[in-house]
Amino acid sequence: MKNKFGDSIANKVYEYRVLARMTQKELAENVGVSKQTIFVMEKGNYVPTLLLAFRIADFFKVDVTDIFTYEKGNDSNDDT
Repeated sequence: MKNKFGDSIANKVYEYRVLARMTQKELAENVGVSKQTIFVMEKGNYVPTLLLAFRIADFFKVDVTDIFTYEKGNDSNDDT
């Protein structure tokens, strides 16, 4: 999901979930959110809170940066 600066957070939630042979519902139940939250996150339409990002990473036993990646946009916000 991009903001006005063009920054975004990419994620590999789908890849990790499929490799673990889990449904969206199963992952959601394990990290304390709804299936819909997992669905929109996998589609790139929702950026999770830090707490949720860490829960997901902890669930898969990986570092949070293995699943979530900051992608810097253009710094075209020059008002000076």
